[in-house]
Amino acid sequence: MNNKSKQTFNNSEIAGFSNKKRGNFSGKLGFVLAAAGSAVGLGNLWRFPYLAARYGGGIFIFCYVLLAVLFGLSLLMLEISIGRYTGKSVIGAFTTLNKKFKWFGYACVIVPLIIVPYYCVIGGWVVKYGFSYIVGAEGLIGPNATDATIISFFKTFISDPWQPLIFFLVFAVSTIVIVALGVQKGIEKMSKILMPALAIIAVFLMVYVAFQPGALSGWYYALVPDFSKFSFSTVLGALGQLFYSLSIGMCIMITYGSYMKKDVKITSSSTQIAICDSAFALVAALIVMPAVFAFGDPAIFITPDGRGPSLMFVQLANVFNALPGGRIIGVVFFVLVFFAAVTSSVSLVESIVAVLCESGKMKRITACFIVFGAILVLGVLSSLGFGLLSGVSLNYNGSTMSILDMFDFLANNILMPIVAIITCVIAGWLIDKNILPKEIGIDKKKGASLYFNIIIKYVAPICILLILITGLFITL
Repeated sequence: MNNKSKQTFNNSEIAGFSNKKRGNFSGKLGFVLAAAGSAVGLGNLWRFPYLAARYGGGIFIFCYVLLAVLFGLSLLMLEISIGRYTGKSVIGAFTTLNKKFKWFGYACVIVPLIIVPYYCVIGGWVVKYGFSYIVGAEGLIGPNATDATIISFFKTFISDPWQPLIFFLVFAVSTIVIVALGVQKGIEKMSKILMPALAIIAVFLMVYVAFQPGALSGWYYALVPDFSKFSFSTVLGALGQLFYSLSIGMCIMITYGSYMKKDVKITSSSTQIAICDSAFALVAALIVMPAVFAFGDPAIFITPDGRGPSLMFVQLANVFNALPGGRIIGVVFFVLVFFAAVTSSVSLVESIVAVLCESGKMKRITACFIVFGAILVLGVLSSLGFGLLSGVSLNYNGSTMSILDMFDFLANNILMPIVAIITCVIAGWLIDKNILPKEIGIDKKKGASLYFNIIIKYVAPICILLILITGLFITL
């Protein structure tokens, strides 16, 4: 790298932190809770338990934790350090690293722009179910509720032209209001309230389910590794879940990193974020898996009905109906899911709003209105994809995708891995190799710096490429 390029980095670092109009987290606690809130989302609650159950329980969780330590932490530190080093949102961050990368910043912001509208649609479903458990909706709760009525309740709701839109709006407005309040008064304050509440509710549900007859079988399956069930699919499944769970490739950690104060250690903060995320994923597995073992059929996890919306809104509804005090547990569970969903949706919206405020020179409230408009347009399409627009679908790899599924596939299976690979290539090969290790605080630790550079230059791109290929062509 020539002297001119190095000088650009130094000037950019100063410029990035001279903008006093930018918000910042008040300290380490605010940053960690906000970033952990982003990582803890719907994927922990319906994807992790399903994958853990399908790929051997304890051996899957063992692989997940091992990969989080060996692989996930480096990726997390990479994105956070890019954000804090430049002090800018994703477009400004990559432009600061090198003006040639400005196009990539624009490409990155497409990811949260695609994800957040359909995420708000599913968030609306969560609000609907929480409300339904509170009022005791017929067909979902009570002695007359059966597997057939619970399935019918879900299908009738999502195919209705108006109900899903109303609840979608409730969730979307909640998200936008929090983001509009700003970094400290909105995002950080919300995180300091919701994350502890999330932890308390999750632990309560885990303990409650653990004392149900038959639940210990689920605990044993989840916590005791059976190495005879180890396979390449187990590793790929754990790797893919880790990648999505830590919010890699979504602009979020770069954005949040740009709000991080210089005196906060990236190494310890990243470790705490990963621990929070992994702990919540494990607790979620110890809620869902023992509950299904006790009151359902564990074989459901190897079928399409044992994952995603079907797991949460149909299979678990059946379990709650069989649980003692199931209606109350249903209310508590969907409050938990709402908290997890809204902390993640807020981070997605913030990553877009930050770009509009910085690159578009907009006021935060104006940027929020524009993002809300985009959420409405794309979210309505996703919502109506199960009703008025149900005829719009795509047949791919043996399955039929709704509009929501298409957005999810495009973002999660294609764009996020590509963004992550290019980020690693830029950081590992196209900028000075000492810049980010210095920002992280490991530049004087030769072993740690060497390990970080090896992961970013070689290991991560290959692993993420495997995730991309698997997501495109292989059904695990």
